[in-house]
Amino acid sequence: MRHQESFVPTADEELAATTGELELEDRNALRRVSGLSTELTDVTEVEYRQLRLERVVLVGVWTEGSVTDAENSLTELAALAETAGSQVLEGLIQRRTRPDPATYIGRGKVDDLGTVVLSTGADTVICDGELSPSQLRNLEQRTKVKVVDRTALILDIFAQHAKSKEGKAQVELAQLEYLLPRLRGWGESLSRQSGGSARVGGAGGGVGLRGPGETKLETDRRRIRTRIARLRREIKGMRTVRQTKRSRRSRNAVPAVAIAGYTNAGKSSLLNRLTGAGVLVEDALFATLDPTTRRAYAADGRIYTLSDTVGFVRHLPHQIVEAFRSTLEEVADADLVVHVVDGAHPDPEEQVRAVHEVLAEVGADRLPELLVVNKTDAADEETLLRLKREWPEAVFVSARAGRGIDELRAAIESRLPRPAVEVRAVLPYDRGDLVARVHQRGEVLGSTHTGEGTVLHVRVDEALAAELAPYRVMESAR
Repeated sequence: MRHQESFVPTADEELAATTGELELEDRNALRRVSGLSTELTDVTEVEYRQLRLERVVLVGVWTEGSVTDAENSLTELAALAETAGSQVLEGLIQRRTRPDPATYIGRGKVDDLGTVVLSTGADTVICDGELSPSQLRNLEQRTKVKVVDRTALILDIFAQHAKSKEGKAQVELAQLEYLLPRLRGWGESLSRQSGGSARVGGAGGGVGLRGPGETKLETDRRRIRTRIARLRREIKGMRTVRQTKRSRRSRNAVPAVAIAGYTNAGKSSLLNRLTGAGVLVEDALFATLDPTTRRAYAADGRIYTLSDTVGFVRHLPHQIVEAFRSTLEEVADADLVVHVVDGAHPDPEEQVRAVHEVLAEVGADRLPELLVVNKTDAADEETLLRLKREWPEAVFVSARAGRGIDELRAAIESRLPRPAVEVRAVLPYDRGDLVARVHQRGEVLGSTHTGEGTVLHVRVDEALAAELAPYRVMESAR
C-alpha cells in the first residue's frame, strides 16, 4: 500500500479542441507526442515539501481544435513540469468529445497509461486539466502512482518562486483552497468510519472506535480552514499598504504603466531595458511573482512608473487569480497596459487571447493597451510578417538585443495621459521647487527667463494648477 505525503499539488487546465465529428480511431487512440523528453540536473526545495526529482508521464485530452493545438498544449505542460523540477519521460494525448467524468481519459485507456508508466519507470502522472477529487483517486488506484493535475502543478511552481512575504502568503492561500476539497485518506485501510459500537445495539462507532481516516481528515480540514482565514486577514492588510502607495502616486498625478503578458514572454527583461531595474531574468515559467515598480522619465521630463507583474498562462487557476488579486490590481489601476507577447512562441495569438481572459477577470480589459512583440531576434521572418499584418499598431522589439527599445519608449510616452489644465505663470526664482515639480508632473510647452522669474507655459493636473494660481499671468487657453 502506498502512502501519500502531505498533499502534493501539481497541474491544471483543459487542452483546447472541439468542432466537427471525431473519427472513431482518433477518439479511441492514445497519441504519443514526440520531443517532450527533458533532462534536469537540479532539484529545488519548496517551502511546503521537499520536491524530489520526479519522473513524469504527461496525459492530455484533445477535445477541440487541431492536432497542433493539442500538442502545443502538452508541450507547454512539459515546460511547466520541467520548471517544477521533474523529468518528462512521455507525453500522451487522447481525442475525446469531453474528458471522462470518472478517469479523465477513457477507462479502457487507463490500462494503456499504466503500461507506459511501468515501462518508463515513472512515479507521477500529470494531467493537462483540472481533475475532480474522484478522478484523482480513480486514476491513482488504477495506475498505482501519484496523479496530479495542471492546477496543482502551477501552484507548485508558484510556491517555488514566491520570495516576498505577500507572494508567499498568496501562494499558500491558493494551495490550501485547492487542497481543501481534495483532502482524503490514502488506502482502503484508512476507512472513513470503522463501524462497531460503544454499547450493545448502538448505532455508529463510539469514542475510540472511529476509524483513523475520519479523525485525521476532520482535524486537517479544521486546521486548513483556520489557516485560510488567517492568510486572508494578512493579505487584506498587505492590500491596504499597496492601495496606500497607489493612492499616493495618484495624488501626485504620476501616470502608471503596467507590463503584463504571458509567462516567459520577456516582461522583466523589458523592464530592465527601460529602467535599469536589475530584476531577475530567468528562462523559466513564472520566474516573476512579486511585482516590481520602477520610476521612469519621459523625454519631456515627466515622471511615470513601470510595474512588472506576474505572468499569465492559458486557463490560469482561479485560485491563483483570486489569491493574487491585490497584485493584479496593479494592472487594473494602471493608465496603460504594455502587453508583451513572445514572438518566437508557436502560437502567439493564443497567448494574447489567454492574457485578455485574465485581464477581463481583474477588470483591466478596458484600459488602453500597447501590444509589444518581443524576442524578434529568435522569431522567424515569416511569423513576424504575419504578426505585423495582424497587429499593425504593435511595437516589435528584442529585449535581449536591445532592438526597438527607443521606439517602445516613445510609444509608451505618447500614450501617457496628458495633464488637464493649461497654465501660463511667472514663478519667482526662489520657487525653484515649484518649477521642478512642474517639470516632473506636467508637460512644459514653453519656458523663458526674465528679470521677474521663470515664465512657464505648461499643462498640469488640477492640484498643481491650484499651486500655480498665485503666479498666473493669464487664463488657460482652451
